[in-house]
Amino acid sequence: MMKNCESLVLSAKEEKKEVKVGTTLGASIKERLIKLLQDYVDVFAWSYQDMPGLDTDIVVHKLPLQPDYPPVKQKLRRARPDMALKICDEVKRQFDASFLAVAKYPQWVVNIVPVPKKDGKVRMCVDYRDLNKASPKDDFPLPHIDTLVDNTAKFAVFSFMDEFSGYNQ
Repeated sequence: MMKNCESLVLSAKEEKKEVKVGTTLGASIKERLIKLLQDYVDVFAWSYQDMPGLDTDIVVHKLPLQPDYPPVKQKLRRARPDMALKICDEVKRQFDASFLAVAKYPQWVVNIVPVPKKDGKVRMCVDYRDLNKASPKDDFPLPHIDTLVDNTAKFAVFSFMDEFSGYNQ
């Protein structure tokens, strides 16, 4: 758990909806923040089912790749039997929510990098280094983190969002 934070359950219905709030907040600000989060608890994604897929007729995500870079198909890595079961469970959950789909004849094949979570589940990450090598460099890079942190120094309240399922937002 993060320092100077307390866990609050916003809704205890079927699925526990928990957030972390800073303990150093003033009482008035903390009370208003909690009320806001409770009033809008239905706006946030708490599971894969809360994030319906977009129709590909509306939007499709394409990666620009250098045409002369050959696709890479990584060799299959085996996982420990206990980890393989957790991976299967997570993949099934994402398939059941139509969050994942089978790719037919993929040109790029990348292994899952399973990362154990504290709650016993597994976070499925992917090593995109080969794909990144084939991507053209960005002409407009993001600002340095030092600059971003320095720009927040004059504010009294900060808000951080731990996106559900990270990249898959």
